[in-house]
Amino acid sequence: MTRRLALPDWLLAHDPALSRARMGGRVTLTILVSVGLLILFHLLVAALPPIAYGLTIILSIESGVAVRDLSQRDQTKTRLLGCVASLLCVAVAAVLEDHRVVSDLVFLLVIFCASLARVFGPRGFAIGMFAFTSYFIGAYLHPSPAELPFAALGPVVAVAVGYAVRKWIFFDDRRRDALQALVAVQARTDDILARLELLAVAGEWTEKDRTGLHRLEERLKDVVLMADSFLPMAAEEDANNRREDSGLAAVAMRLFDLHLAAESLIVLSLESLPPVGLIEAVLNGDGDRVRHFSARADQETSKAKLPAGESVRALMWLHGAREALAADIGRIDHGDLDMAGGDRPATPSATLDLSLKNPAVRAALQITIASAIAMVFGLLLSRERWFWSVLTAFLVFTNTKSRGDTAIRAVQRSTGTLLGVVIGLGIATLLVGNMVATVVLASMTVFLAFYFLQVSYAVMSFFITITLCLVYGLIGQLTVDLLFLRLEETLIGALAGTFAAFVVLPASTRAVLDEALARWYDGLRQLLDAADEGRGRLELIELSRKLDAAYKDLTLAAKPLGASWSVVTRPGQIRQTLAIFMASTYWARIFANTTASISADNAVTEAISSARQALEAVAPRGSDCFLQRRDERRTGSRYLPISEDGSRLGLVMIGNLLDRLYPRT
Repeated sequence: MTRRLALPDWLLAHDPALSRARMGGRVTLTILVSVGLLILFHLLVAALPPIAYGLTIILSIESGVAVRDLSQRDQTKTRLLGCVASLLCVAVAAVLEDHRVVSDLVFLLVIFCASLARVFGPRGFAIGMFAFTSYFIGAYLHPSPAELPFAALGPVVAVAVGYAVRKWIFFDDRRRDALQALVAVQARTDDILARLELLAVAGEWTEKDRTGLHRLEERLKDVVLMADSFLPMAAEEDANNRREDSGLAAVAMRLFDLHLAAESLIVLSLESLPPVGLIEAVLNGDGDRVRHFSARADQETSKAKLPAGESVRALMWLHGAREALAADIGRIDHGDLDMAGGDRPATPSATLDLSLKNPAVRAALQITIASAIAMVFGLLLSRERWFWSVLTAFLVFTNTKSRGDTAIRAVQRSTGTLLGVVIGLGIATLLVGNMVATVVLASMTVFLAFYFLQVSYAVMSFFITITLCLVYGLIGQLTVDLLFLRLEETLIGALAGTFAAFVVLPASTRAVLDEALARWYDGLRQLLDAADEGRGRLELIELSRKLDAAYKDLTLAAKPLGASWSVVTRPGQIRQTLAIFMASTYWARIFANTTASISADNAVTEAISSARQALEAVAPRGSDCFLQRRDERRTGSRYLPISEDGSRLGLVMIGNLLDRLYPRT
């Protein structure tokens, strides 16, 4: 039983709403069904050219990955427009096949237009990907104009099957996903309690235990954010219409409360572990035992404000939050969740900005120049396989914001390709002649590639390369020279992308970090202003959520600064600085959760003023704080009396932490 439950439990721990599994399933099933239909047509009606199969495979992937519209209606429109763009690009590639120089220049024009289309939002991104990949596969497979009518079956079948798979098989169900995420929240909380129970039995903890607890807290944070995103009231356009007494608003507040309680419990337990019996009672939901242990622990610690008493109070807080969340989930009107799953109009786009101030426009120029460089050096290496270098140069810019991001992505793709070539060559060699095993394993590697797409670009590249090795083995073209040529072309594309990112209109990591810091500071400023104006608790909690999201963006922006090629002392400074912002975000959440009405509380009003002064003192200095050296021993007491005046304490802690960004000598 344990073994049978291990895989489902692992999947739910890492993919609570199974969204990654659905993406992998969509892409894999769309490819299999689309290719199967084309084979059937090939056998029963007429022979199909290779371009039809190539377009089917590549557009099956894009149909499952690139289409990101919220509603089914918008997804259908995007797929249809993408299909038109695909057919147009393949037709142009076929017509220009005998004019290679012109075709290559047109390819660069397609790359520029596909990249620039991202200024139009998710739909522009998807159509651009359809166009780029279609011209890529057209130039790679060299179709003739006479093959175009049958080639058109590829995009049409891929789009139709992709629509059917997403609508009827691996469909998005907001109600189901919300309930799964809420259940996962409880499960992740159980994981934290189980780990604390083991530590309490042992009576001590190590640095490894601390790291493990923080990893569990990060998993809880991820699933809480996911659950909150499925609640209709979390949509920004409804922010002014929320009521604190509505069922979904209550669940959202309980989620916030539970996460904050779990976070506090971890911090305080590392100072002093609560009693084993109390942890076990909370874990098992035994209310009578919880009250018994709580009363006894409270008597032992009430005479002095000891850390042990605070960890007990945090555990009781978590118990109450778990019970309240379970009760509120039972009172949810499921019709409210269903309403959020229907078709919703796309958010109107902002004013179109085609100036170089727009990062998307700068990225389009970078991608085009990187592709041109990759094309030149790729052609010097191989007239037939140079497209791989252009493909890499194009893709390393996807979802990057700075030159550091692009460099990291280039390294990840190169590393994944190298390992994939080594492993894939061995597997494909062993399976030569075994078509069934090859197809099954190729399907598995496609699924794994897109399951891990949102987690690791290197892992995705690894599995895609293995898939290509299996396909080459299946069609009898597997050679060591071919695979190492792919690796060489990939390295050319990665280097071209990195060069363009650093030289052509570069977006420095510091500049991106400054922008992320400005958003975090602005989020804290909005929270302090709202509290000073006497806004309601629900609005303060929503603002603290935005601050939490800004902190997550900040960690992503700072990631390149801690890359392995940095000076060895810098990653430590980066982690120290991020720890200050993480702690400040935590205390801002404490403040938002415990603030009711402060209009008559002069102490809290003064604390808001002090925190605001500390904020305004550090905000103008931008990302300089990440370059400051600090004494790691200067930590002071970690005892945090959360039961005492949470509002004022949160503000004092925020001010003290911000002061630590620039230590006084």
